[in-house]
Amino acid sequence: MTVATLAVWKFTSCDGCQLTLLDCEDELLTLASRIRIVHFTEASSASEPGPYDVSLVEGSITTPRELRRITEIREQSKILVAIGACATHGGIQALRNFADADEFTSRVYASPEYIATLATSTPISAHVPVDFELRGCPIDRRQLIDTLCAFLAGRKPDIPNTSVCTECKRRGTTCVTVAEGIPCLGPVTQAGCGALCPAHHRGCYGCFGPMADPDIHALLPILRVNGMSTDDIDRVFTTYAAAAPEFARRYRDEPPH
Repeated sequence: MTVATLAVWKFTSCDGCQLTLLDCEDELLTLASRIRIVHFTEASSASEPGPYDVSLVEGSITTPRELRRITEIREQSKILVAIGACATHGGIQALRNFADADEFTSRVYASPEYIATLATSTPISAHVPVDFELRGCPIDRRQLIDTLCAFLAGRKPDIPNTSVCTECKRRGTTCVTVAEGIPCLGPVTQAGCGALCPAHHRGCYGCFGPMADPDIHALLPILRVNGMSTDDIDRVFTTYAAAAPEFARRYRDEPPH
């Protein structure tokens, strides 16, 4: 039986998506005969050189060193999977993309001349080819395990391309916007979380990033009617997927209101 090698890499991020992998204790034991983890700093200091069958990459590219590292990892990886909002859309740290990173650095650090950083925080796909993306902040453990199993079985991972609203319908969750007037990004956010927030009477915050071809302009009036100011809308669209172009251009050609 062929055993696949798995490497897990961290870039600029909070480690939450790596912890999701560690939380898959029982599932990993089941897969242990088929997958050998050869690099995963969050779990062990042991590390083996490539090439690697599968690399999971968490975090965004924010430093010159990371820019060099991701190129090297891509060259050593047969399959590269970007995991989490930081790796797929730049993450919360992509808020720097809308301001002056040098000014931030000078205000935060006593000796900014020692800080090596890029002016932007960008997703992995902006620099190297990515074979698959797992969205979320953090990623969904079911999607993660399904993706690993898909590689072992030689099939394509079952990654949805619909909206969170479809997941609400499947699990029988009443629409929080229609029933309770709660602002929700579910209509424009990619499915995959199982509609977790609406199931607990909270609006979707868009942590899985934009769905394919989202109709942002149709959603904006609904958000305003349900109490969101322009600042509120700016804030929610520039949080988890700040660098997503579909979210960033929400005001382009918008009808007057």
